[in-house]
Amino acid sequence: MTGQLSRVDVTVLPAGWTTAEHAPAGAWSPALSPDGRHAAYVSDRSGAPRVWVQPVGSELTFLVDTGDAPVVSVHWSTGGGWLAVVLAPGGAPRTEVWLVRPDGSALHQVAGFGADTADNVRWLPGRSLLAVTENASRALVVDAVSGERRTLFDDELIALLDVSRDGSRALVRRGPRGAREIVVRSLADGAEHMVAPGDLGVFSADGAAVYALTVVADHFRLVEVTDTAGRVVAARHDAELEGVAASADGSSLALTWNVHGGTSWVSVLDTATGSLRDVPPPGPVVDGVTFSADGSTLALTAEGAALPRSVFVTSPTGMTAVAGGCSPAPAVEPVLHTFAAHDGLTLTGWLYPPAGPGPHPTLLWFHGGPEAQERPGNNPLYQSLAAAGIAVFTPNVRGSSGFGHAFMNADNGALRHAAIADVASCVEYLVAAGVADPARVGCSGRSYGGYLTLAALVTYPSLFAVGVDVCGMSDFATFYAHTEPWIGAAAVSKYGHPVHDAALLRELSPMTRIDRLRTPLMVVHGENDSNVPVVEAEQVVAALRERGVPHRYLLFPGEGHELLCRTNRATYQQAVVDWLQQHLA
Repeated sequence: MTGQLSRVDVTVLPAGWTTAEHAPAGAWSPALSPDGRHAAYVSDRSGAPRVWVQPVGSELTFLVDTGDAPVVSVHWSTGGGWLAVVLAPGGAPRTEVWLVRPDGSALHQVAGFGADTADNVRWLPGRSLLAVTENASRALVVDAVSGERRTLFDDELIALLDVSRDGSRALVRRGPRGAREIVVRSLADGAEHMVAPGDLGVFSADGAAVYALTVVADHFRLVEVTDTAGRVVAARHDAELEGVAASADGSSLALTWNVHGGTSWVSVLDTATGSLRDVPPPGPVVDGVTFSADGSTLALTAEGAALPRSVFVTSPTGMTAVAGGCSPAPAVEPVLHTFAAHDGLTLTGWLYPPAGPGPHPTLLWFHGGPEAQERPGNNPLYQSLAAAGIAVFTPNVRGSSGFGHAFMNADNGALRHAAIADVASCVEYLVAAGVADPARVGCSGRSYGGYLTLAALVTYPSLFAVGVDVCGMSDFATFYAHTEPWIGAAAVSKYGHPVHDAALLRELSPMTRIDRLRTPLMVVHGENDSNVPVVEAEQVVAALRERGVPHRYLLFPGEGHELLCRTNRATYQQAVVDWLQQHLA
C-alpha cells in the first residue's frame, strides 16, 4: 500500500514541526555512579531524549553527546568508567548499544549493527562486562576494556538475564509472550534446566541460587530457587511483583510492586536476613529502580497526574529529586472504577473527569500490549481532554497485566472475542453510571489498543461517535508478514499462528469487516515503525477513502513505534484534541 495514498489522505509532519506548545519535559532511566554521588539519566528537556549527567543534590547538568538518534536508556558500569547507551535511530523498536565515557569521550558502537536490534542491556556486577541480547536470538557479552564481543550462544526467543560470576552459567529467559520460562544454561556444554516460569531473574552473589520473579497462586512473587528447593521470599496479598534489581554485592534486592489497580510500592529485601524495608515512592507510579554499585543509594523514576516522569535518588539520609519537570497547569487526579464485564469478570479503569456534572462526552483509551496496564501516571493528552470538557476512561480489559496470570492470558487466541466485548461493557458501565453521554462516546488506543479500537469500531459500528487509532494492527496476516521476525514469533502465543490459526486471525482482523466501519477515524503512525509496520495504517486509510468515511491520517517521519521527539508528541496531542472536540463537542 505504500505510496498509494494521496496528499488529501495523509498529513506528513516534518521532524520538529509543531502547532502546539511542548509537552512537559520528563526524565527517566536513572543510572548511578559507583558511589551514588552522580546520576546519569535520559531526558527530553532539549526536545528529544538525550543522556544527561548530574551531581546528586545539584542543579548542574552535563549533556553527554551521543549523536542525533533518540536515547532509550542509559546504564552506568559498576566500575564507573563507562555508560552503556541504548539508541533508537529512526525510532524504536530497532535499537543499538553504544559505549561512552561519562565525560562524553570515546563514543563507539558495540551492538545492534546493521539491521540487528539490541536490548536487555545489563552490566554484570563487579565486572566490566555488558550483557546484551540481539534479535531475541543471540546472547552476548561485551568487554568494555578490550572491546571484545563474545557470543555465548544462539537460540530462538531468548533474553540474557545474567551470567554467574565464575562465567560458567547463564541465566536466560526463553519462549513467547505469556509462556516464558527462566532457565540456567551451562556455557560449557549447553545443558539447561528450568528454574521457573517467568520473565525476570538474577543469580545470587555466590551463584548457588536464582531469585526469580514467577507465578505462585496466580500472582507474581519473588522465589529463591536452588538445585534442590524453592521458596517464596517476598509476596504481598494486595500486589503483584513487577520488578527486581540486585545490588552489585548481592546483599540487597530492590522490589517494585504493582498494587491492585496500578499504583506502585518499593521495598528492599536483605538477602541474608530476609527482612523487607519499605521505600515510600515519590509518585503513584514507579519504574527503573536501580542501585549504585556500592549499594548505598537507590535511584528510580516516578510519575503521577501532576508529576511528569522524574528521577529521584534515595539514600539513608532521605529522598532527593534529581531531574524532571512540572506540569504547566493543575492536574485532574484519576479515580479508580471497578465494574463487571458482560460475562461477570471484574474489570477496572481510571476515570479522568472534567469539571461539572455528567453525563459528559467521553473517550475510552486502550493501552498497548495487550499484556500492559493503564496506570495513574502522567499523560498530558488525558489532562488536555479533561480540561476541554471530555471525560477520559482508561480501562484494563482482560489481557492486561497487574491482575494475575489468569487475567493476563484471558484474551489469548479465540478468547480475544471476549476482550473486544469488554469494550462494549465499558460503554454500558459509563452510561449507567452517569459519566458518559451515549451519543458522544469515542474509542481510541495505541498499538494493541489501536487494534482494539479498530476491532470495536467494526464490531459495534453504531456505538461510537469518533475513533483514534495510533499504530494499531489492522490485519493479522499483513502484521505477521511485515513485522520483525522475532516480534512475530513471540506474538504467536497471544494472537495465534499465522498459518495454523489463519481462519481465526482473519475473523479477528478489523480489515475483514472494514465495510462496517462508518465512524470518523483519525489514524496516527510512525513512518519507521517495524513493530506494527506502517502498512497497517495505510490499508485502513485507503479503505476509508474508498468508502467515503471521514478520516485524517498523521504520519510522523523519523519516528517508530513510539513518538520519541517531544515536539512531535505535542503536535500529535493537539491534533487528537482538535479531532475529538470536532466530533464529540
